[in-house]
Amino acid sequence: MGRDRSRLIAGAAIVPAVFIGVFFFYPVTTVVWRGLGGEGLDALTGLNESGRIRSAVWFTVWQAAASTLLTLVVALPGAAAMARAAPRTQRRLRALVTIPFVLPTVVVAGAFTELFTTFGLDDGPVRLRHTVWAILLAHVFFNYAVVVRTVGSFWAGLDHRPEEQARVLGAGRVRTFVEVTLPRLRPALAGAAAIVYLFCFTSFGVILVLGGPRQATVETEIYRFAVTRSDLTTAAALAVVQLVAVLGLVAMTTALERRRPATSTVSNRPTARISRIGRVANLAVATALLGLPIGVLVERSFAIGDGYGLSHYRDLSTRVPQLPASGLTALRNSLVFGVTATLVAVVVGSLTALVVVHGRRSLRHVFDLGLTLPLGTSAVTIGFGVILALDEPPLDLRTSWWIVPVAHSLVGIPFVVRTMVPVLRRIDPTLREAAALLGASPARVRREIDLPIASRGMVVGAGFAFAVSIGEFGATSFIPRRPETLTAPLALFRLLSTPGDRLRGQAMALAVIVMIVVGLSVLLIESVRGGSEGTF
Repeated sequence: MGRDRSRLIAGAAIVPAVFIGVFFFYPVTTVVWRGLGGEGLDALTGLNESGRIRSAVWFTVWQAAASTLLTLVVALPGAAAMARAAPRTQRRLRALVTIPFVLPTVVVAGAFTELFTTFGLDDGPVRLRHTVWAILLAHVFFNYAVVVRTVGSFWAGLDHRPEEQARVLGAGRVRTFVEVTLPRLRPALAGAAAIVYLFCFTSFGVILVLGGPRQATVETEIYRFAVTRSDLTTAAALAVVQLVAVLGLVAMTTALERRRPATSTVSNRPTARISRIGRVANLAVATALLGLPIGVLVERSFAIGDGYGLSHYRDLSTRVPQLPASGLTALRNSLVFGVTATLVAVVVGSLTALVVVHGRRSLRHVFDLGLTLPLGTSAVTIGFGVILALDEPPLDLRTSWWIVPVAHSLVGIPFVVRTMVPVLRRIDPTLREAAALLGASPARVRREIDLPIASRGMVVGAGFAFAVSIGEFGATSFIPRRPETLTAPLALFRLLSTPGDRLRGQAMALAVIVMIVVGLSVLLIESVRGGSEGTF
C-alpha cells in the first residue's frame, strides 16, 4: 500500500512539474536572464537615470499604499456586518461582494468611465478621469471583497465574551472596539492589507484605462516598452525589478497568513447589533461604491440617444474596423478559452493538491511554493515571458491558439490548489480505513470516498479559474491580436480606447454580458462552497 501510494504520488507530480516548468518558470527565467544579462544589465543599472521610470516606481508604491489604506477604512464596516450576519445571510453577502472582485479590470474601468461621464465628473470643476482618485476608487471597488471576506470571517470566529465583559464594566461601543476588538483583529487586518497591497501593486487594466498616459506604474511601463516601443531589453529590466518586489510581497503575505491564529469553530457570533444609523450608512456606502458603477454600466448599454433599446447588443455581431473580429466572436473566444483553461487548471491543480497533501515533506513544500508563485507573479510578466521564451521550435507558440488558455490556466491553477488542499486535508482517514477493512481496493476507496468529497473543492476552484480566465487581460494583451485569439477584455479595451458613441455602446453591451457570465460563476461557487472559511 505504501509503495503503491508513493508511486501514485510520484506519477501525479510529473504533469504539474512539467507544465509549470515549461509554461511558467521557463518564460519567467527568460525574462530574468534578458533583464540581467548583456545589454539587460546596462538597462537595469540605467533605470534609475530615467525620471519617468523613477516616477513610475514611486507612483506604484504609494498608490498601492493609499489604495490599501482606503480599502481597509471603507470595507471594515462591511466586515463587521458580515461577522454579525446569520450563516445564510453571510453566504449571500459573500456572493454579492465577490462579483466586483472577479469582474474583468477593463469592464470596471469602463464602468467608472461612464460613471464619471454620467455625473459630469470627467471634465469641469471636479474632474476624476485620468486622475489618481479614479484609480483609488476602482481599487477600493475591486478589493472591498478581500477585506470583507477575510476580516469578516475571522471576526465571526472570535470569542466575543471579552467585548461583552468590557461592556458590562461600563466601556462604550467605541472604546470597546478600539481597545478590545481592534487589537484582536490585527492579524486578519494585516493579512488582508498585504493581499490588497499586492493586487494594487500589480494592477494593470485599471491603471491603463483610468489612469491615462500620465499615471504610469511599473506594470504599464513594461507594457509600453514591450508593445508600444518594442524595447524588449528595457521592458525585461523593469520586469526583473517588478518580479523581485512581488516575490518579496508574496513572502510577506505568506508569513502573515501563517501567523494568523485559527479562530474558534464554535458559533459565537457577536450579540451586539449594529445601530440603525450604522446599518443605513453601511448599506449606502456599499451601494454607492459597488452598485452605482454596475448600474450605470447596465443603463448605458441600453441607452441610444434619448431613449433605450437593444441596438448596442445587436451591433456586437458586426465587426468594426478597430477589431480583427466582431464583439460576439471575441465573447465566444473568451468562453472557449475559459472552458479550456479551466479544464487545464483543474487537472494540473488537482494533481498538485494531491502531492501537497499526500506527498513527502520536501516534495510538498516545493509544490506548495511553486504553485503559489504564479498567483503572485503579475500577469504582465507572464505574458511578456511567453513572447520572449516561446518563440522558437519546438515551442514556437506565440501565435498558437493554445497559448491563450495556457496563459489563463497559469493564473487559475493556484485557485484550484488553494481550494482543493483544505478539502483533501479534511477527509477523515478512518473512512478510508473502514472501507479497506470491508474489502474495498485502494482504487475503489479513492473513487467512492476521496473523489466525491474532493469534488466540492474542485467545483469551487474551477469556478474561480473560469471567472479569472474570462476577465484575464494582462497576459493576453501581449498575445498577437488575431480574430481567433481576440478575447472580450481585449475587444473592450480597443472599443473603450476609440472615441464614438456607437463603439462605446458596444463596449458597454459586451461588458454587461461578461459581467453576467462572471456573476453566474460566483453564484455557482457560493452555492457549492460550504462553511465560512477564513481564507479568501
